[in-house]
Formats: sequence, C-alpha cells, structure tokens
Amino acid sequence: MDLITATFVTPDWITSGLNSGVYERVGGVIRDTQSKQIVAWLKEAGMSSTLNPLSSVLQFTSAVSVLNLGISVVGFAVIAQRLKELEKRLQQAQNVLIKIDQRVDLAFYANFRAALDLATNAFTLSKPENRRDSALAAINRFLEAEHIYIGCIEQELERKSQIVDEYILTSVLAYIAEARCYLELEEFETVPRRLQDGSEKIRSCIFKYIEMLLTSNPAAYLDPQFKDQINLRRLTKIYQWIDPSLDENAVFELQRENLFNLRDEQNFTSGYKWVNSLPAAIVDSTEVKGNILGNRDQMKEEAMKRLPQTMEMMESLIETHQRFEAYQSEVNAIAQLGINFHDWMKIAPAEAQPKEANFMYLIPAMPMNV
Repeated sequence: MDLITATFVTPDWITSGLNSGVYERVGGVIRDTQSKQIVAWLKEAGMSSTLNPLSSVLQFTSAVSVLNLGISVVGFAVIAQRLKELEKRLQQAQNVLIKIDQRVDLAFYANFRAALDLATNAFTLSKPENRRDSALAAINRFLEAEHIYIGCIEQELERKSQIVDEYILTSVLAYIAEARCYLELEEFETVPRRLQDGSEKIRSCIFKYIEMLLTSNPAAYLDPQFKDQINLRRLTKIYQWIDPSLDENAVFELQRENLFNLRDEQNFTSGYKWVNSLPAAIVDSTEVKGNILGNRDQMKEEAMKRLPQTMEMMESLIETHQRFEAYQSEVNAIAQLGINFHDWMKIAPAEAQPKEANFMYLIPAMPMNV
C-alpha cells in the first residue's frame, strides 16, 4: 500500500465531506472537523501560483495569501519573489507615510535578500561540510530577520499604521526561509519547533492587528451598502479564527447593539466616536481633505469605502497563518512516514494534469494525527 496517493482530481468523498461539514479546509490541509485528523494535503501543481483561482468546493476566499499551500513548494526563489512584492508595497506606502513624518527602513530587506542568496548558494555546494556551514550561516541571518521584523510589527501596531501587514508577512517569510534550510539539512526535529515558535508569535501579532481593524464598532462591516460584498458569514469567519466556538448566531448577538448604535457613532451626535477611534491602518486623517468644519464626515466616507478591502486583508492574514500552521503538519507527516524531504517534493499524480488543475491532493493511506 502506498503511504501517500497523489491526484489532481478531487475525490468524491472529499467533495461530499466538505459540503456536509464532515471535513474542513484549514490552510493547506483537509481535515476531519471533529477529530482534526488530516485526510489530505493540498499542493500547487508545478509552477502554479497561489494567486490562481482555486476550486470553490475548498471554500477559498477572494483574498490571497503570501504563502503557497505546501512548504515543499516554497523554495528560496519563491520566498525571494514574495519578498520583492512586499518591498514594492512598502515603497508605495511611503507616499502616505511621508505625510505623517514616518519612514520605512528598507535596508532590512537588503539584508534579508542577502541571506536568501547565501541559502540558495549553500545548497549548490558539493562538499557536505561546506553546505552545512553555509546553511547555518544563512539560518543565523534569518533568525536575526525574525527578531527585527517582530520588533517592527510591535512598533507599527503601537502606531496603528498601514504597514503592519507587510511586516507580518515578511516575518512569516523569514520563518519559512529558516525552516526550509533545516528541511534541506534533513533536521526534522528542529523544524516543527521553529515553526511552532513562529506560529505563536505571528498569531499574536495578527490577533492584535485584526482587533484594530475590526474598529470600535465591527458592525460597520455589516452596513447595508456592503450587502453584496460582506455578509455575516464572512465576519463570522474572522471571529471564529479568534474563538472557534462562535457561530453566526453568536456573532450576530455580539453585533446586535452595535448595529443599532453605528449611525450615531459615525456622526456629530456622538462627537464622531467611531471616526475618532479609527486606526491609521484604515485611514489617516492626513489623507482626507475636509472643509471649514473639519474632515470627520469625509473620513467616515473614506473609511467606509475601504472596509471591503480591509475585510480581504484580514481574511488574507488568517489564510496565511493557517497555511503556516499546516506546514507544521506537513513536516511532521514527512518525519512520521519516514519519507526523505526531496522524495516528498517529487510526489506527483500518475495521471496527466488537466488544464484546469491548479493543485493536487496528497492523500495518506490512513487519516493522520500530526
């Protein structure tokens, strides 16, 4: 019996299980909703990007993640490309930050890129001892990057700034780069521990950021103007990441009074309570021109325009963290099954890849607790 079966075709039992709620997709894994045993891993097919549309049965949101579905397809070249995209986003954010006398230090990104180059070159060396020494040198640089960017996140959270998500995603990439080095060295005992450390720190940062982005009155996301964009189910998904015990009814009850109070909190009768509490991460007062009476009404309008995009940002961060957590299960499975990492990378379906197939399923012979 094969330890792992790979297929491009969604098995009927997975489709029916997902539709009935017996199974759930969390990041890059499909697992039993009750036991949490993993019944399949998802993996991009070939060079397919996570930006490509994926099957609706897997309940992917419209938001995209900086991470691929499986750690085995996140090589140093992929990390470098994602890093370049984040650096570009920060450069674009400079235009807004300059107005509030804030600068982005991009020198850290140059150091990160140098570490990726070192790691890439390390695994082209022919002598094992040289390969290991260079890889460990790269790991030390990635560890330094992790500390730097976690510090940046904490600083930007205090400022409630618009670049928290870029720093969170950069931290994720630093942890993945470190983990990838250990995987290449076949250090399977170290990888889960390092990923767990990263997962805890990154989850804490994302939690604080989402609390901020939900605003002082989260019912704003359920405003009637968003009826075709944001529904209660999407808002519930955000809350369920924070507290899995919540369902749609519970989230509605949390927002019942907020829905009633929202209009007053958004105008002069409450002193623009909601508007005044808005974080710069959504809209900064310097971005909005006002009139002789100020810019609070204009800020409210601009903030409301941005809430659908902010919802996607929250969903994307949650998706990224769930994929990050799924990497731990993937590494544990590789070790538990006794498969060489490079052999795991080579696992592929025997059938020809259909044109519409962006990813494959890796199905263990038996559901796994990893």
